[in-house]
Amino acid sequence: MKINGFTPNSDIFLDANKSKNTKTSAESFSDFIKEKLESINDKQIRADETTDSFIKGNEKNIHNVMLATQEARMSLDMAIEVRNKMVEAYQEINRMQI
Repeated sequence: MKINGFTPNSDIFLDANKSKNTKTSAESFSDFIKEKLESINDKQIRADETTDSFIKGNEKNIHNVMLATQEARMSLDMAIEVRNKMVEAYQEINRMQI
């Protein structure tokens, strides 16, 4: 009696093994964090440039200035919250009894 007619293709597993990244998880995590912090810094710089442009009279649309500023602010707030959660997790691990 055949219960299930599904037979997986073994080629799927071969492709998965080939696509594994050779980096360690610590390197990829640090690269990920560094990339995101650079992105936040770029947003802060763009917001400052947009504000300076508006003050000088080059930028006529206040909406673009406000959007750039709020995007930079929200990105920074998110980074701070992620940092706080990481610190809390670290402290919780330190409190664990072995």
